[in-house]
Amino acid sequence: MRRINRLFTVLTLIAALGSLPGPTSTDSWRSTRVTDPNQHVRTGTSGYPYRAKSEYVLKELDLKPGDVVVDIGAGDGWWANHMAKFVGDKGIIHASEVKEKKVNRMKEKFTDIPHIKPYLCETDSTNLPENSCELAFLSQTYHHLDPDGRVDYLRHLCQVVKPTGRVCVIEKYSEIATRHKSHGTPLSRLVKQAEEAGWIPVRYELMTGTYHYIAIFVQKDLFPPESRR
Repeated sequence: MRRINRLFTVLTLIAALGSLPGPTSTDSWRSTRVTDPNQHVRTGTSGYPYRAKSEYVLKELDLKPGDVVVDIGAGDGWWANHMAKFVGDKGIIHASEVKEKKVNRMKEKFTDIPHIKPYLCETDSTNLPENSCELAFLSQTYHHLDPDGRVDYLRHLCQVVKPTGRVCVIEKYSEIATRHKSHGTPLSRLVKQAEEAGWIPVRYELMTGTYHYIAIFVQKDLFPPESRR
């Protein structure tokens, strides 16, 4: 009987250990070693190469049912549509645009998805209440903001996004772009302006094959002063 109990205990321990994640995973870690001189070359012919990385982006965003997101410069609503599947009926995707024509197109397109809410907004504001969103999302939008008003816009997002919320920016990495350099933002400039506005980068990464980066920020107030030792 003791042998059976010991065997059961060993099997239980093995099963428990087998369920634990390994030290590294291809889903969470990838080496930066260059194994092919062409591994960073832009791939595909789409004008939106970063959309091919949507699975990765959405995993990084880690949206939950009930989340409220503002998709700033939503365009054709491509990202809003994908994010809506994660926030569910109890969540909201505010799909903002500065052009009424685009807003009307999204309203027609998403008639059957009422928690996607296209709306017309100003160029210097989301027109949303304070502490109303878990996430502010800007995909190829940041460079369209007024160059002299970007820090103020990011300060505005500090008010709109909840204290534990985030800002996600996808932009063309203009330092390596060979075409349409003006349709991007140097990563260093984005980080500098975000920090000036009270945001701290918690993750940024070049999306291989796209010449675009994703940068995610949280509010500086989440980092209290270090205790004295």
